[in-house]
Amino acid sequence: MSAKLYGVGLGPGDPSLMTVRAVEVIAEADVIAYHSARHGRSIARSIAARHLRADHIEERLVYPVTTETTDHPGGYRGAMEEFYTEAAARLAAHLDAGRTVAVLAEGDPLFYGSYMHMHKRLTGRYDTEVIPGVTSVSAAAARLGTPLVEGEEVLTILPGTLPEEELTARLAATDAAVVMKLGRTFPKVRRALEGAGRLGEARYVERASMAGERTAPLADVAEDSVPYFSVAVLPSRIGAQPQERALGEVVVVGTGPAGPLWLTPETRGALAAADDLVGYTTYLDRVPHRPGQERHGSDNRVESERAEFALDLARRGRRVAVVSGGDPGIFAMATAVLEVASRPPYTDVPVRVLPGVTAANAAAARAGAPLGHDYATISLSDRLKPWEVIAERLRAATAADLVLALYNPGSRSRTWQVGKARELLLEHRAPDTPVVVARDVGGSGERVRIVRLADLDPAEVDMRTVLLVGSSQTRTVRRGDGEEIVWTPRRYPEA
Repeated sequence: MSAKLYGVGLGPGDPSLMTVRAVEVIAEADVIAYHSARHGRSIARSIAARHLRADHIEERLVYPVTTETTDHPGGYRGAMEEFYTEAAARLAAHLDAGRTVAVLAEGDPLFYGSYMHMHKRLTGRYDTEVIPGVTSVSAAAARLGTPLVEGEEVLTILPGTLPEEELTARLAATDAAVVMKLGRTFPKVRRALEGAGRLGEARYVERASMAGERTAPLADVAEDSVPYFSVAVLPSRIGAQPQERALGEVVVVGTGPAGPLWLTPETRGALAAADDLVGYTTYLDRVPHRPGQERHGSDNRVESERAEFALDLARRGRRVAVVSGGDPGIFAMATAVLEVASRPPYTDVPVRVLPGVTAANAAAARAGAPLGHDYATISLSDRLKPWEVIAERLRAATAADLVLALYNPGSRSRTWQVGKARELLLEHRAPDTPVVVARDVGGSGERVRIVRLADLDPAEVDMRTVLLVGSSQTRTVRRGDGEEIVWTPRRYPEA
């Protein structure tokens, strides 16, 4: 065997889980390198011990620090960078001398492993091969005896060292998860699981496949008993035993103006956790199908009936997500649900409203920043309020020189409102006032144009369109790339 660098994955701890290829490489190597703390003990070496020979040259790469502080001028990161550079130089000396070097790594060498720091420094200079190993993630799932992910579920792997809010958001949004690097991070990880509403699902696995292995519901684990070599697992939800509840809950969620890119992590989590999805069929179609979930689609004009149906499901112990487009609290389902929930027999049903990206905000971002100053949001639909009320509000908001976000501007059955609104606006606004005409933002039919108020054409406006009408201060400019943008300055001139 000519001089070569190997990153050898040893698996999660049980020597019998080493691959045949890993054993072959160790047997043929001249140099066996492994990392250890200053106490000198190496888990990697102990896994491979039965395959080491007396004539192997052993290179022990001792970390200068692990969790303690350091007086290195570059701090912890500086001390570690210096260590990795020196360790790589030691291995390079063996390779230059024609020796083959095998660097031992628990689990897989390129999965949160120290070997990768050697790899990045040496792979461009020497012939290199990585021998994959069974990860602690796979070992933990095997020990729990439950599917980690199934079908189209998404697995998220997180280091426990992330900030608590980031952990909470990611745990809420994913189907299944494994949190690595527990130890001192365990209290924070436990709080994040609780904050994400997932603590009851979480399992704890310590030293999977090693001596002293332990599994338990994570909620039952004492905080001071957790070593570094342990993981938190949120296994697959598919086929999980449903929780029996005397009373469920209704969560009203907004899917944003279009597809999955516009969902918040909190909304993703609520949709994934729901037993039932209730909503207008067009909005339900934006939500991925999940085994075991019931979907209840309906027409867009039965909001009260839909709300009552959702609340009845919750009274039977179901966890229900009522799905809206945009933000559920802006001309959408939150009001309908809360109105019905305020009456007997629904006053005891828990109801939560989760925000979503609004159509106005999405359209404004596409066009620039037209909502950069004070603005008013008005629906042009006269199905639930008289046109006289709409007209009076348009006059008042326009006279106050507010930017306007106009929702529900037109439909097949409402074709004259946009033209009438334009006439009212021109009583107080200049003909060249910029108007953002935004249709299907985020969708396949997205079209965003900036036109003069006087040139606003009602024929190009439908229910999938939102209009943003500028104030006297709103500006447009054509940038060097030819793109026209619009914004409203935050500073308003003094009278």
